[in-house]
Amino acid sequence: MFFQQLAEGLGAGAGYAALALALVLAYRFTGIVNFAQGELALLATYVAWQLVDSGLPYWAALPVTVAVAFAAGMLTERVLIRRVESAPGPISPVVATIGLYVLVNALAALVWSSALRAFPSPFPDAPAGLAALAAAGLAGLVLGALALVVRHTGLGLVMRAVAADPRTARLSGIRVGRVAALGWGAASAVGALSGVLLAPSLFLEPAMMTGVLVYAFAAAVLGGFDSAPGAVIGGLIVGVTETLCGTYLGFVGADLKIAVPLVLIVAVLLLRPRGLFGSAPVERA
Repeated sequence: MFFQQLAEGLGAGAGYAALALALVLAYRFTGIVNFAQGELALLATYVAWQLVDSGLPYWAALPVTVAVAFAAGMLTERVLIRRVESAPGPISPVVATIGLYVLVNALAALVWSSALRAFPSPFPDAPAGLAALAAAGLAGLVLGALALVVRHTGLGLVMRAVAADPRTARLSGIRVGRVAALGWGAASAVGALSGVLLAPSLFLEPAMMTGVLVYAFAAAVLGGFDSAPGAVIGGLIVGVTETLCGTYLGFVGADLKIAVPLVLIVAVLLLRPRGLFGSAPVERA
């Protein structure tokens, strides 16, 4: 039973890790915490369900969904984020993403209704534990491919330069706005993977990603909000911790599992505010 719960925790943690990484990517490129990241993933998951329901095989619908999510992320940065990131006061971009959260959630309910929908599993014939591990492996392959692109390609070098210091990158001739749009596109694509991986166990409905966003924030805070590897590791830790606590701690159970990431967030902010892998701010006199 322990190993089955561990496998299911890793499977859930892979979904949390993908959404946490999406939060970190959006933050690194624009300095904005995107509270609508989960709803963008929800929208992509509905697109995937619609494609599969129309007869497209799962493994053909997945890349189409990721491509649609990538385009939606770039469009969001171009149309909304770019217009509010320079607004007076630090709260304006946050309010804009919260408004986007409400808008996307309402659109999803309007188009697909609030009914619970079963989402197909990528591994329908595998036992629950093996299916969870296989889903975690799928997430690992996609995130590993993204890491290779960022670390070993010219485009990745440009993206890292913008994420590290947008002002210096702009002075070097890099089109920072275009790279920021690519970063938001990548964040949205990774977030779509989170929704697709978690939907088979959560059921697809407009509120599906609300709790997942809390877990993803806990993962990002735990790993460090400026650390992509930390977000992935944090997601796995959160997934395993909440699964084991829900199983073995009687006072937690299924109803209070959502409190586990909240406790982690408070503990990390009190004990190590920059997270396990976050870098300390450097100031030059």
